[in-house]
Amino acid sequence: MLAGLLVGADFAAATYAEHTVSQKAREQLGLSQDPAVTIHGFPFATQALAGEYGHISLSADGVGVQQLRDLSVRADLHDVDAPLSDLTSGNVSDIAIGRLTGEITLKASDIAGVAPLTNIDDLSIEPSSKAYVLHGEGVDDERAAQIDDDGDDSSEGVRLSGKVDVAGERIEIFAFAMIELEGTTIRITPHRLQFGNDQETTVVPDEVQQALLPNFEADINAGEMPFTVTPTAIRVESGSLTLHGEARDVTFAGVASAFGG
Repeated sequence: MLAGLLVGADFAAATYAEHTVSQKAREQLGLSQDPAVTIHGFPFATQALAGEYGHISLSADGVGVQQLRDLSVRADLHDVDAPLSDLTSGNVSDIAIGRLTGEITLKASDIAGVAPLTNIDDLSIEPSSKAYVLHGEGVDDERAAQIDDDGDDSSEGVRLSGKVDVAGERIEIFAFAMIELEGTTIRITPHRLQFGNDQETTVVPDEVQQALLPNFEADINAGEMPFTVTPTAIRVESGSLTLHGEARDVTFAGVASAFGG
């Protein structure tokens, strides 16, 4: 019975602390709703009395920034120094964070709202190898492996597809592009176009490519997004792309400036 009461009290204290951090994170990062907060590790009381936490995670979905309206964001705070008195009083500005990692996921539906990608209907995103984006099928397997395994996490290949008007006809088109990080800018640079679908494709003639390629070229400013430190890595998945970055030795008040670079 006593053990159960102690566990319940520990859980209640952790829940209260998580709620406090969540409210302050909403204020500091300018979110429209409280993010989900989890203080990892058990028991909470041991960490609270020492004022030291190994891992605190924050996450939020449906975050809007400018023309983007459905971002998913996550932050992991490691080696956190937070006196219990500060947590209970809501004074979290000076909480020290040894290492902070942030991720933000942009969905295809949001990216489709970034000009000039707005010219493409039913935009979808799929991963593609760097070798195929840059060289198509005209490269051997060994060379393709070298291109794809270049150790550069700040760029990835992507296949964008959608419908466009060509000579008065509605045509499905594939654009093979590189997504690259330049500071806090996500740059989408298309290299080749193909007509068709997943079963059969046709290379687009050069003169048509030159006319259509600019429709798939776009820059997205990641510097104004919450929950992402200056991004250093990018990952393309089906229907989305995710940015990743890290910061060290920041305060909770400094998270607002560390996130977003």
